[in-house]
Amino acid sequence: MADRPIRVLIADDHPVVRQGLRAYLELQADIEIAGEAGGGIEAAAQAERLQPDVVLLDMVMPEGDGLEALRRIRSGRGEPRVVVLTSFPADERVVEAMRAGAAGYLLKDAQPAELLAAIRSAHAGGSPLHPEAAARLVGELRRPPDAAAELTGREREVLELIARGMPNKAIALQLSLSEKTVKAHVSAILRKLAVTDRTQAALKAVREHLVDTGAR
Repeated sequence: MADRPIRVLIADDHPVVRQGLRAYLELQADIEIAGEAGGGIEAAAQAERLQPDVVLLDMVMPEGDGLEALRRIRSGRGEPRVVVLTSFPADERVVEAMRAGAAGYLLKDAQPAELLAAIRSAHAGGSPLHPEAAARLVGELRRPPDAAAELTGREREVLELIARGMPNKAIALQLSLSEKTVKAHVSAILRKLAVTDRTQAALKAVREHLVDTGAR
């Protein structure tokens, strides 16, 4: 058991949900209810004022949704651990919430013991996740990176000139580079865009609006 109780802020727009959570958590010797909030803005304000250890945060609330509240809480004083609660197992915002600093992600229909374990885990530095939320995060991590975002500034310049139909020699003159350097940039561009030749690179650049091909 911790030296002092884990102070929990409950943020949910449904009074019945808040009352149910409070009634259960107040039975736990190692947990203390720091306060409640019924909206996103109020949740952020209460977290700032009360400085809880853990915030149970509903994702769908009026006056600033859970995601906005999460960002405000994470940018405020203190470092409360935020466990996001949702009614939707396939909530598209799970990845965004974790990136915004959520410590955990649970469904509202989780068993009381699961919720209690999540609070304790989050407080101890863990990241309690519902299995579907964990699967979504794993899928996001396995997704190939945005190749265009990996292009350097010079590679974008070269790609733009490729899309304009310019050969390596003309690109070298335009950018004051050697042809050897241009060839190296072209090879890197083809690799990063996962294409096999200049034509495919040019088509992808135009199709996905990776460069500005307008006349200068």
